[in-house]
Amino acid sequence: MKYDAETFLMETLKIPTVNGKDDERALAVFLRDFLKDCGVSAVVQEIDSKRANVIGVLEGKSKETVIWNGHLDTVPYGKMGEWKTEPSVPIKKNGCIYARGASDMKSGLAAMAYVLGTMKKKGYVPSHTIYFCGTCDEEKDGLGAKQLLEYQMLGEPALLLIGEPTGLRPGTVQKGCIWLQLKIQGRTSHGAYPEQGVNAVEYGIRIFQDLKECLKKYNHEILGEPTCQITMAEGGIAPNMTPDMAEFMLDIRVIPGITTLMVSEWTQEIIDKYKAETDGQLKAEVHIKNDRQAIEIDSTNPWLKKLQWELELKGLPKERTGINYFTDASILAKGIPNTPVLLFGPGQPEMAHKPNEYVEIEKYLQYITVLSRLF
Repeated sequence: MKYDAETFLMETLKIPTVNGKDDERALAVFLRDFLKDCGVSAVVQEIDSKRANVIGVLEGKSKETVIWNGHLDTVPYGKMGEWKTEPSVPIKKNGCIYARGASDMKSGLAAMAYVLGTMKKKGYVPSHTIYFCGTCDEEKDGLGAKQLLEYQMLGEPALLLIGEPTGLRPGTVQKGCIWLQLKIQGRTSHGAYPEQGVNAVEYGIRIFQDLKECLKKYNHEILGEPTCQITMAEGGIAPNMTPDMAEFMLDIRVIPGITTLMVSEWTQEIIDKYKAETDGQLKAEVHIKNDRQAIEIDSTNPWLKKLQWELELKGLPKERTGINYFTDASILAKGIPNTPVLLFGPGQPEMAHKPNEYVEIEKYLQYITVLSRLF
């Protein structure tokens, strides 16, 4: 094999894939060529000139399939002055590798590709046919995951394994994400006579606060409460005028049991209440700009139990964990229903999207061992 595990991760991190800026396709080609050199059947699934997926297939003893998924792209570097190293150049230091994408999630991605290639090189035939799917554009619109669902050979997988950073703990649940846009129309008036107007900004805030209270009634044993915050707001005409137009974007992170339909219905009920309060003078439009469902695997699932067993054998924590951010699992699980999803990766979730991002080399190597044994 051309690379050892560490070197392979370093080479993966050397290919910049900042979403919207760099050529994600370059990493897809690199991973395809590595897999093909190992004898694995692999293709690049083109999307556009800068975006592509990579799909590798290792035939198993049965026709049952499992999917290993990781994303190719990273977020931007942020403020360069906050980095102690060059984010586009991986550096080994104090038992860690520092670079953008080290935790989120090129360490999980590289490990999956490396394990698949190693299996083929050693002539090992897994019990299930394994599809390694590296997807682009996860950090924005999920174009890669959506395109992957067009690939007709995935079948009905027995498991979807996502290599997102979980610190080597079994991730059994992730929050969904809804971006809800509110467009509020009220009635303007002189600032000295607010009672003669309908303040679109104030009513937008009331709608937000009421929706937040609805969400607070729900709780999850691992994820806790759903969250809701205003992330964008616009409104107002002049300092001395009641604003008759306002627009808000809400970022809502939901837990299992809360659907987008439920959130939409709650929002409409709240709007209807304030319409009645203003004798129909208040008007509001609701638009869903992002719809990522929450994901959870049953605590008795055999794949989860097997993973926990392997972690225990290695002396690693087997307690379940959850993640608050969305992943490609929310797209893939919707397109491949009834497929259990496990989140499991070597990166540290708290390092995602931060300066001085790193992955511990030991955890990366332990992940490779556990992944190899699991399949």
